[in-house]
Amino acid sequence: MVDNIGSSDSSCIKEQDRLLPIANIGRIMRQILPPNAKISKDAKETMQECVSEFISFVTSEASQKCRKERRKTVNGDDVCWAMGTLGFENYAAPLKRYLDSYRVLEGERSNKQDKDEPSSSPYRSTKQIDDEIVVAPTTFKL
Repeated sequence: MVDNIGSSDSSCIKEQDRLLPIANIGRIMRQILPPNAKISKDAKETMQECVSEFISFVTSEASQKCRKERRKTVNGDDVCWAMGTLGFENYAAPLKRYLDSYRVLEGERSNKQDKDEPSSSPYRSTKQIDDEIVVAPTTFKL
């Protein structure tokens, strides 16, 4: 089932908005091929169509799940669920593991930044205690 949120006619979407950039597709393809291999324009365009369709297919399934659950945001868990539902279990499980480790790393990085990096302001926090406003490192009396 095609998911056309906010559009009554999917043909009004420009090709450049529907497809991933061909330069990116070529770069990804080159990473897996031997250094002396060549990739035809036709091969890149075919892969461009395939990966764009695949992304739309998985996203549509994840979007339907969110709609049923009355949510507006598709998240990584929804994408993993959709891949499993669509028969891509061999990819869904490793993707879920990657997503979990990514979240752990982001949490650690966020905690480290909160502790190590000073904010752009010289005053780290502001709070009001009774009749005083405390702006670290200075206190102002009201």
